[in-house]
Amino acid sequence: MCARDKDRQEGSRRSQRLFADACSRILVLALIASALAGCDRMMTSRNTQVVKEAETRASEGDFLHAINLYESALDGSAGAADIHYRLALLYDDKMHEPLNALHHFKRYLVLAPTGAHASEVKEFMKRGELALVTNMSGDSVVTRAEAARLKNENLTLRKELEERAAQARLAASNEKATRAANPEKASSPGTSSKSATRSHVVETGDTLYSLSRKYYGSAKRWKEIRQANRKSLDASGKLKAGQTVTIP
Repeated sequence: MCARDKDRQEGSRRSQRLFADACSRILVLALIASALAGCDRMMTSRNTQVVKEAETRASEGDFLHAINLYESALDGSAGAADIHYRLALLYDDKMHEPLNALHHFKRYLVLAPTGAHASEVKEFMKRGELALVTNMSGDSVVTRAEAARLKNENLTLRKELEERAAQARLAASNEKATRAANPEKASSPGTSSKSATRSHVVETGDTLYSLSRKYYGSAKRWKEIRQANRKSLDASGKLKAGQTVTIP
């Protein structure tokens, strides 16, 4: 009987040890999972801070530092698509490195093929690849004037978008102030504008595409501008500096 009791006690102790060991392993795994989740949150938070710092550097004109910060935040996830887009614009507009710009545009499309900037990126790539081939080969793929136009259009795109946003804010502010100063005139039905047509004096580097982006926020409406000015434009649709065009 004593031998049996000892065996039972030994078996009980073994079971307790096994149970304690299993509980310890479960606890360790839970701690590891919690730590990994915490690290992921920390990385996400860090990347957000890095991107904000990069934006600040870029706005201050420290483009190289901004590029280094953006690149440090790349993690290969779908969320990195926007960072690739910003890098592409910096390389194209500020650093004048079309090859690097094309790389980041392509990475954007890989990570976000239907993203908010997908259509714009595809247009960028078409023009950028053509200009790059022309510059590298030295062949007359396009005329020098056309190549210069394409390059200038890329360099001024972001500036045009920023200026358009600023003009819209200023116009809204002026309209609000005018209405406040002349409430009777503002409410009079006879003061409504009969036409929303505007005019634009062409500057060096302006194209139908860039004017469409400037006034409509998209390059897709360039044909409307060409149609509105069909009597003053030649078949190629090229604009001349100093020329006045109608913006429908």
